Amino acid sequence: MPDQPVEERVFVVPREAVIDGPGWLGIRTVGAAELLDAIAAAGRFEPRPAMEVDPRYKQIIPYLILRDGPRWFLMRRTRAGTDARLHDRWTIGIGGHLNPGDVDLDGGLAREWREEVVSAFIPERRFIGLLNDDTTDVGRVHLGAVFVGDAAGRPVTVRETHKLTGGFVDATEVRAVRDGLETWSRLAFDLLDGADETV
Repeated sequence: MPDQPVEERVFVVPREAVIDGPGWLGIRTVGAAELLDAIAAAGRFEPRPAMEVDPRYKQIIPYLILRDGPRWFLMRRTRAGTDARLHDRWTIGIGGHLNPGDVDLDGGLAREWREEVVSAFIPERRFIGLLNDDTTDVGRVHLGAVFVGDAAGRPVTVRETHKLTGGFVDATEVRAVRDGLETWSRLAFDLLDGADETV
């Protein structure tokens, strides 16, 4: 009998553990660090296929916005990606699901960084807040832990070129495709575009 494929397990929290009532739209910066503690306490790993369609749970996604000074690392998803809901969309976020071997948000983000881009470093990053968007099917079952990092002039290129294209661009180029950005990226860009380092 052939081996059965191993079902991916992802880190989730019950929605009520981190979101009161109808929740919020956008990036919550106030009290977000305390919510990270709630996530750590209430989280567990569950099979991804079930969690993708169960809004009682939020899959926790570390989400890194990469800058190089004033420039943004902008990518476009191709049709080769596994999630058809994201095909042809633009993104400024690097990240993905947490799996059992990741240990924590930093571990998951480091793994996603190595999987998605080619670079000789992992950037230092600053936690910004928690991103929630219940207006889309994707957003309804995910909660983003948003970080900002800076390449500081060091080269970064897309690794999975069959799934993504992109590189560093000026803010004007991100603004030009704003309406084509994934919702999370649009919310993050709107918060950070033109903001100072206190955000």
